[in-house]
Amino acid sequence: MQTVYPFGGGAPHSDPRQKDKAVTGGKGANLAEMAAIGLPVPPGFTITTEECVRYLSEGGDFSEELRAAVANALQHIEKSVGKRLGDPADPLLVSVRSGARASMPGMMDTVLNLGLNDETVRGLASASGDARFAWDSYRRFIHMYSDVVLGLDHGAFEEALEIAKEDKGFYADTEMGAEDWQTLVGQYRVIVEEQLGKPFPQDVNEQLWGAIRAVFDSWDSDRAKVYRRLNDIPGDWGTAVNVQAMVFGNMGDTSATGVAFTRDPATGERAYYGEWLINAQGEDVVAGIRTPQYLTKKAREAAGAKPLSMEEAMPEAYGELARVFDLLELHYKDMQDIEFTVERGKLWMLQTRTGKRTAKAALKMAVDMAGEGLIDEKTAILRVDPMALDQLLHPTLDPDAPRDVLTTGLPASPGAASGKIVLDADTAETWAGRGERVILVRVETSPEDIHGMHAAQGILTARGGMTSHAAVVARGMGRCCVSGAAGVSIDLKSRTLRIGGRELAEGDTLTLDGGTGQVMAGEVQTIEPVLAGDFGTLMEWADRHRRMRVRANAETPADCTMARQFGAEGIGLCRTEHMFFDANRISAVRQMILAEDEAGRRKALDLLLPEQRGDFAKIFEVMAGLPCTIRLLDPPLHEFLPQEDSDFEELADATGFGVDHLKRRAAELHEFNPMLGHRGCRLGITYPEIYEMQARAIFEAACEVAEESGAAPVPEVMVPLVATRRELEILRALIDRVAAEVFAAKGRTIDYLVGTMIELPRAALMAGDIAAEARFFSFGTNDLTQTTLGLSRDDAGRFLGSYVERGIFARDPFVSLDVDGVGELVRIAAERGRNARPDIKLGICGEHGGDPASIAFCEKVGLDYVSASPYRVPIARLAAAQAVLRD
Repeated sequence: MQTVYPFGGGAPHSDPRQKDKAVTGGKGANLAEMAAIGLPVPPGFTITTEECVRYLSEGGDFSEELRAAVANALQHIEKSVGKRLGDPADPLLVSVRSGARASMPGMMDTVLNLGLNDETVRGLASASGDARFAWDSYRRFIHMYSDVVLGLDHGAFEEALEIAKEDKGFYADTEMGAEDWQTLVGQYRVIVEEQLGKPFPQDVNEQLWGAIRAVFDSWDSDRAKVYRRLNDIPGDWGTAVNVQAMVFGNMGDTSATGVAFTRDPATGERAYYGEWLINAQGEDVVAGIRTPQYLTKKAREAAGAKPLSMEEAMPEAYGELARVFDLLELHYKDMQDIEFTVERGKLWMLQTRTGKRTAKAALKMAVDMAGEGLIDEKTAILRVDPMALDQLLHPTLDPDAPRDVLTTGLPASPGAASGKIVLDADTAETWAGRGERVILVRVETSPEDIHGMHAAQGILTARGGMTSHAAVVARGMGRCCVSGAAGVSIDLKSRTLRIGGRELAEGDTLTLDGGTGQVMAGEVQTIEPVLAGDFGTLMEWADRHRRMRVRANAETPADCTMARQFGAEGIGLCRTEHMFFDANRISAVRQMILAEDEAGRRKALDLLLPEQRGDFAKIFEVMAGLPCTIRLLDPPLHEFLPQEDSDFEELADATGFGVDHLKRRAAELHEFNPMLGHRGCRLGITYPEIYEMQARAIFEAACEVAEESGAAPVPEVMVPLVATRRELEILRALIDRVAAEVFAAKGRTIDYLVGTMIELPRAALMAGDIAAEARFFSFGTNDLTQTTLGLSRDDAGRFLGSYVERGIFARDPFVSLDVDGVGELVRIAAERGRNARPDIKLGICGEHGGDPASIAFCEKVGLDYVSASPYRVPIARLAAAQAVLRD
């Protein structure tokens, strides 16, 4: 297969591989495309991504075939331009750039002006008639090549430049003359020899192959690996190399360079957006070496800036650029990010690519372009990244507000929040109850903190990863969360914490940015989301095309109301244990757990029954006839037990038992591995009175709401952690018996379903057998991932990053479903369940229900619905539509 593809200068562009980004990268494919449609593109060639992969896999050697292909392609450039690389009289200069199939900003810095040496710089000065331009280009090349290719300390070059300007009394680079640059070049060469141990390379072919090697090597650089991990880019893609004839924006006041977008990437407004500089090269704009100027007159006037815009200073070149903008957007049918150079009045296009944009801009562009007829509705749906909607669904920090950043942790749950520091859940609830906005700060959270997390505006933890308890619960609640914040230490005795080298006290104000992980001192102004307009339009389109229903994981009226506002079509998981941690009922829960016999447990459960009934009635009222899957008590009982002596003393007062007796009873209930112990349906088997109380509360609440509102609730009673058919058979009989008793007493019946959560590998494999007793399966993929991989979600965060980095897992399996392992169990269970019961309802309620990649898998398997936290319902709606359209 062809390894090098020429472009521009009359080169043929008929091979479809040349325009395939997987082969020639985004930059190379688009350069060939622009040349093919007649835009002014300097000639060049692209070395394929396949050669990068081969080079890296074979130990960093170039094949003879590649060397020959590059030599031929270089001749194409030389013939097109009429210059030769290394010609001492009139040299060809080239740029060398990386270009992967996915945009990876900053993977490898560009090398410009390659081909200059001590001889060719004089030829360039003579041929151009501008010695200042020639020596300026040479000093830029030495600096770039030394940094990017040779790996030398670029700070030494910058320091030499600043000293040279100070000695001359100059402020700007543009004040330097030819002799000044020539002197600086001499200093740069000394720096190279001191750091490298040998002179700067003078052989232009050595320069070229050194730059090509640097591009290939950059694919495996640390920053490239980090970017790939953060953006889910596979490590075996490789990068292409683009070598292109130089055109010069630094040849005086009729030359310029710039970067532009065909629409505003921040707002999505249909207006040209960009920056430019007269007498400059590309890095001057993007590196901040000089302050760029505005592209359009309108933007300049709006900013009150004095330097003329390109539209005013170079009207002819700007007019041609504007025509190119319109042509490219019409051709690619998307907003384009463009780099251009004007050389002595002539416009040259150096790059176009699909421009990165904010979520707000992506939404507006998609809807606007569909309205303009540029794209259709389906393309508009596919155009918006579902996860980017997170930016729109939560409050965000005012971008113009000052920030006093103390430290940065993991962006565990999006949004922004300011509030007073509180160091425990009870304090959070108390302070919030009196109207304070609070930030709960903990070393790490546990289920016992649930009431404080609910009361807080945001949560900060010193330990834990993106799938820790704090992260998962915060996302479910729609709370901002920063986890694993380094340098946070808490002293509960003094009620203080140290963070970022500063000591803060409980009651001081903190601000969290869950989108970046930043932790800031004081209050930073936030901006509330706006969910009408373009957001509503796109969601309406998505709903028209998706097949799966979207439910919410919620257990409070507030969360249910939020879920409905975001378009939830039912409750996919109501975790009843969250209700038990309420301060008004935790004592009764503990009395039930620590009771010596059934009579004692029933006495405590009688106290809980009206509370549970009230909980379910409120949920049924909000959901107004939509299906509600309610999971019976699931977690191990130890999570509800007292931890502090004061809690035992309070419980002793309520029960009449002594503190020592209660502590002994708690010790008897201790488990070595409680997550695999006495929990889920095992509680219902050994203590049936617990599930009996919950079932009674569900059915009594359903009857009451049906009578009062006329809208009959649709309860789906979920039995957790089933491993065998017999477990479900026993508990279904209990639930059916209680339902019959309630219906007889109330004089009405309610349609209901009994099913189970599939969260154990055995349950997945025995799904056909279990389906005989289940009307629905809900895949609890959080626990199914834990039990399949043998990983603790709360503990694995300490090393999962290393596993992802080493390619053991493509992504964190608690964030995105392990399709090959856990996903295969889901597929097996779905097939076997349907074979045994064709009308069985199938859904997913783990955290994966809000992950677009996992949702795409659910569409392939044919699940009936996904369930996500309320704030992820729109994400799931859009992802479900995209899964249908892509399939």
